[in-house]
Amino acid sequence: MNNQQQKIQNPETQVPKTPQMNDRDFVNDILTTEKYMTDAYSNALNEASNQTMYQDLFSIFQETQDCQRNLYNLMFKNGWYSLEAADQQKIQQAYQQFSGYTSQLPIH
Repeated sequence: MNNQQQKIQNPETQVPKTPQMNDRDFVNDILTTEKYMTDAYSNALNEASNQTMYQDLFSIFQETQDCQRNLYNLMFKNGWYSLEAADQQKIQQAYQQFSGYTSQLPIH
């Protein structure tokens, strides 16, 4: 693959470019908040000592994670979020590097 990474992106839905927040700005702001909340709930789950609290937090975590994923999908669908195509050679090298570690994993 050449030095320039291939972008994976849908056609961009145009939004007004003004000082006021537009739809892309609002969705991006909410997505950032949902990512932060997902991280915070994950930490809370790791430290929850009460099973009932853990179950309640886990339910909220799942809802937050689903919301984050839906917002990501909306941003990607509208061309407001792009990805870099993975270099197949790097993927193969990483696979070969770590394929010998299976005996160290708890489940194999």
